[in-house]
Amino acid sequence: MTVEEFLSGLDRVKRSGKGWTARCPAHEDRHASLSVGEGDDGRILLKCHAGCTNEEVVAARGCTMADLFPARGEGGSYPRATRATVQRSPSGPGCTLADYASAKGLPVTFLESLGVAEMRYLGAPAVRFPYLDATGAEVCVRFRVALEGDAKIRTKAGNKHVLYGINRLGTARELGYVVVVEGESDAQTLWHAGYPAIGLPGANGWNEDRDAEHLDGIPAIYVLIEPDRGGEAVLRWIGASGIRDRVRLVTLDAAKDVSELYLFDRNRFPERLEAALQSATPWADHERIASEIKLRTAWSSCATLAHEARILDAFGRDLARSGLTGEERSGRLLYLVLTSRLLERPVSAAVKGPSAGGKSYLVETVCTYFPEDAVYALTAMSEHALAYGTEPLAHRFLVLYEAAGLEGDFATYLVRSLLSEGRVRYETVEKTANGLEPRLIEREGPTGLVTTTTKVALHPENETRLLSIPITDTAEQTKDVLRALAGSDERALPELGPWIALQAWLSVSERRVAIPYAKDLAELVAPIAVRLRRDFGALLSLIRAHALLHQASRDRDDHGRIVAALEDYAVVRDLVADLVSEGVEATVAPIVRETVQAVASANVEEGLPIRRLAILLQIDKSAASRRWKRAEAGGYLKNLETARGKPARIVLADPLPDDVEVLPRVEELGCCTVAGVAEGVADPPPPSLECGHADSWLARDGARRCHTCDPPAFAAEVVVEAAA
Repeated sequence: MTVEEFLSGLDRVKRSGKGWTARCPAHEDRHASLSVGEGDDGRILLKCHAGCTNEEVVAARGCTMADLFPARGEGGSYPRATRATVQRSPSGPGCTLADYASAKGLPVTFLESLGVAEMRYLGAPAVRFPYLDATGAEVCVRFRVALEGDAKIRTKAGNKHVLYGINRLGTARELGYVVVVEGESDAQTLWHAGYPAIGLPGANGWNEDRDAEHLDGIPAIYVLIEPDRGGEAVLRWIGASGIRDRVRLVTLDAAKDVSELYLFDRNRFPERLEAALQSATPWADHERIASEIKLRTAWSSCATLAHEARILDAFGRDLARSGLTGEERSGRLLYLVLTSRLLERPVSAAVKGPSAGGKSYLVETVCTYFPEDAVYALTAMSEHALAYGTEPLAHRFLVLYEAAGLEGDFATYLVRSLLSEGRVRYETVEKTANGLEPRLIEREGPTGLVTTTTKVALHPENETRLLSIPITDTAEQTKDVLRALAGSDERALPELGPWIALQAWLSVSERRVAIPYAKDLAELVAPIAVRLRRDFGALLSLIRAHALLHQASRDRDDHGRIVAALEDYAVVRDLVADLVSEGVEATVAPIVRETVQAVASANVEEGLPIRRLAILLQIDKSAASRRWKRAEAGGYLKNLETARGKPARIVLADPLPDDVEVLPRVEELGCCTVAGVAEGVADPPPPSLECGHADSWLARDGARRCHTCDPPAFAAEVVVEAAA
């Protein structure tokens, strides 16, 4: 079995570096945790990052372990230049060149002029397709071993897929257009009819770094969209490609692909193909139409939720029904953090807590309330993954379970670049056929990061860029978790559909938010630490995210922007006021204060061991160790033991400071800001407004509208104007 054949039976297959990622068929996989690669000897390499064995993966895929290895069968001799991976014998008698030509309605002599030839493959006839580069040199070979079936195409061992017909793109540049199709036969059919074409080696076969440059200088790129999952895959890679502004989407009403259209009526083929090309949809129009459809469809499912007065409170209730106990505040804050992906400056976060404290479960549970394209989750990441990965990151969150993948200096630099500059720009030198050449790698953002860690603090350069979300480690919390586990069978799970629809609606709705009280807030924040320069920006982003979440019930200004209300600040302040104060060391976390007081109450001159500290706090030793390290980092406790490897002897150090409120209270802000009135927001609606929704009207280009009655239409206008 070839790696392409193995991948054909998997879901959510995506290129990743030199291999692929996909959903693991051996478990309920939401995060595409299966890595698939190809060894130098043709073996298929597998690794499920969720822990499934290769035997389990292969069995669930419907094949055997033997299928992962190239068989050493008998029969078939190959010239040196055409040697292929010897694998399982293809089903049926094979495929002759005459059979292939007849099935596709193409002259044998024409196919031979393209270098297509017949050969023996495992004792059966097969058709050989050479893939040539711009100079005419052979760079890849594929074989047609059967006319029908899922395993009809094989690739020569060691060859890497490229576009089919690169050597013929000179004609496309002369004519000013090219037709992109899937596979060899469609490209051959178009060439025979006199059309410039290029063939993809499969719907997921586009590689941006490898392929995009070949289409430079061609102003019109017609891409055929087949009516199947392959067509959906093509639309996905176009949306992330730099060629999309030149793309025109072609659909064939009467046929699945070009070859079928040709065989249906060869005489009318040029006429029908010309009509399809003339009616092609520019990508920008497709994107706009798709956004409008997505907006209206999502709104029909989330309208009630979008009008909730306090959406995060509703989320907290559903989160508890999902089985997350005692972490309502952390869950609501994380939901708001992930919503900020839609902004130009997302807020990143580190979920911190002891081992087995539920950090990963919190993140996983909250992520289930978002569409799959909102997050890109990894259980591990190599140092160079951010630079060389191909997964789209713009307006998306990278979720990394356990921050160990961020410890290397290079990975730390890439993350810092992504979070600070909104993109990765990495220049390197690569070995090519022409020697060492420089290469600039760019991955566009903005992107947010959520990671989990047992550490008290991460790398100092990244720590200040992440909001710390703590996990509760108390005995009471452990008891609540046990009770929740005991009653899990009786729990009615919440309906996730409206939540996912809400985020889908937000992704195609207005994203601009005006905060009329931002300057007043800046004046009232105590400037006691340099870190506040970053934390204040994160605070404003969270306010914008909350207003964005409630846009169905917020005013708009004359520019169509959502106007943040004081309520948005009030909710965000309740979630992060203590975290901001702790981050700038203006206050001490309650658990740190409790730990210091426990050491003081013990009054042990020779120092308190962690074991006894854990008993005093009624928590386990690992949780007590984390608490004491936090107190030590703040300078409130110290260790008398200087010998390495010996138990700590903890004593008091600097006295605990009085708490200082860094963020002003809502009442203070309200004194200098008139709630509900902001520059650019029109006067209240006249009494004659027919629907009577006095709090939801809009003024736009002199026209009065009701946002409550028709928010999708208003948002669609914004999408249309943005596309224009």
